[in-house]
Amino acid sequence: MPARIKRDDEVLVISGKDRGKRGKVLRVDPKKDRVYVEGLNMVKRHERPQQVAGAQRAEQVGGVIEKEGPIHLSNVMLLDPSDMKPTRVGFEFHEGKRYRIAKRTATRID
Repeated sequence: MPARIKRDDEVLVISGKDRGKRGKVLRVDPKKDRVYVEGLNMVKRHERPQQVAGAQRAEQVGGVIEKEGPIHLSNVMLLDPSDMKPTRVGFEFHEGKRYRIAKRTATRID
């Protein structure tokens, strides 16, 4: 299945605890159909302090750390770059290349 949502895309969460919020995609996990959106679905993780090898022997702090959790691809919609409204994604082929298009305005995304 071709990638409909990629890194650095603006998306809108359409279901779940963060419904209605927007954010930028930090990373995509295509094998699990998940995306990580900046500042959304924050989860707490308990991490131990780590020693970083190097000249000054800096230490990475531990404790309770908040970071973005995964959101299923079906729960996010791409925002149309022309008017920032949610749209479905289609594909068009032009001179042997595949381009993503926004279905609501038929404009190219990339």
